[in-house]
Amino acid sequence: MFYLLFSLLMIKVKSSSDPRAAVHNGFWFFKFAAAIAIIIGAFFIPEGTFTTVWFYVGMAGAFCFILIQLVLLIDFAHSWNESWVEKMEEGNSRCWYAALLSATALNYLLSLVAIVLFFVYYTHPASCSENKAFISVNMLLCLGASVMSILPKIQESQPRSGLLQSSVITVYTMYLTWSAMTNEPETNCNPSLLSIIGYNTTTTVSKEGQSVQWWHAQGIIGLILFLLCVLYSSIRTSNNSQVNKLTLTSDESTLIEDGGARSDGSLEDGDDVHRAVDNEKDGVTYSYSFFHFMLFLASLYIMMTLTNWYRYEPSREMKSQWTAVWVKISSSWIGIVLYVWTLVAPLVLTNRDFD
Repeated sequence: MFYLLFSLLMIKVKSSSDPRAAVHNGFWFFKFAAAIAIIIGAFFIPEGTFTTVWFYVGMAGAFCFILIQLVLLIDFAHSWNESWVEKMEEGNSRCWYAALLSATALNYLLSLVAIVLFFVYYTHPASCSENKAFISVNMLLCLGASVMSILPKIQESQPRSGLLQSSVITVYTMYLTWSAMTNEPETNCNPSLLSIIGYNTTTTVSKEGQSVQWWHAQGIIGLILFLLCVLYSSIRTSNNSQVNKLTLTSDESTLIEDGGARSDGSLEDGDDVHRAVDNEKDGVTYSYSFFHFMLFLASLYIMMTLTNWYRYEPSREMKSQWTAVWVKISSSWIGIVLYVWTLVAPLVLTNRDFD
C-alpha cells in the first residue's frame, strides 16, 4: 500500500520543480516512519473480507511482475547470445563456439532432466491428469519455439537468433511449470521436495494426517530469481534503450557539472574538482509514478512468494488454490509467446527496426 500511494501521488510529475518531487527525493525520516506504521497497522487488520481481497490483489500483482521478469529474461537471453556471437566472430572462434554450445547443451539437459523428474514424481498412472497436461504442453511449446528459432526465414531476418535463447526460455518455462505444480491442491500430485529426496525431518503431521511443509524450495528459488532480475535490470537500464522503455527511463543524461565546468566540458584555471549534481528542472529522468508502481508489484510478488501462494482460510489453515496454479502456468505460456514474437516480429513488421 505504501508504494501504491506514492505511485498515485507521483502521477504527472514532469520535473523537480513540482512540489511532489521533493516528497519523492526527500523526507526520508517521515517515509520510513510511515512504512513502519503501515507494517505494524497491518497486524491489527481483522480477519474477513480484506484477507480474501488482498490475496487476489497480491496474485494479480505477482502475475504482472512475473511478466516483467519474463521480458527481462528474454532480453537477457538475446543479449547473452549476441555478446558471445560477437566475441566468436572477433577472434578465438573455437573457444567461444565451444562455450556457446556447452551453455546451450547444459540448459537443454537441465530441462530434459526436469521433465523426466516431473513425470516421475508429479504424475501417477491413474491420476494427476492436469500435471500430465501441463508438462506435455510446455514440453511441446518449448520444442516448437526451439525449432522455430533456427528456421531459415528466422535466421535470415535475425542472423544471431539461435538455440541459446531458446534453451534459456526452456529452462525458465520448466521452473514455472514446477512452481505451478507445487501449488496444486491435490497432495498426491504435489509431493514436497524434501519428501522426494527422502528427508522429512522438517515436516510435521497435522490432525487430519496431511503433511505440513515448513520449507519451500520453489519459494527460495523464486526470491533468488527476483534478486537476479532486479540486479540485471539495474545494470541493463543504464546502457540499454530497450530496458529503458520498459522502465520509462530517459536515454538523455540530466547531469550537469556544478562549479568550474565550462559549456565545452573543460575546467577553469585553478579548479581541480567539479561535482556532478542531479538537475531535473527541465524534465525527470524516469517516471516517478511508474517507479513506485514497479516497487508495488515487486512487494506483492515477494508477499505471494513468501506465503507460497497459499490462501488463508477461516479455519486458520493455509491451503493451495487452483487459481495460483493457473496464474503460474499461464505466465509460462505467455513467456513462450513473447519469445516467439521476438522471433517473428521482424518478419511481420518489416517497416520497423528491431536492432
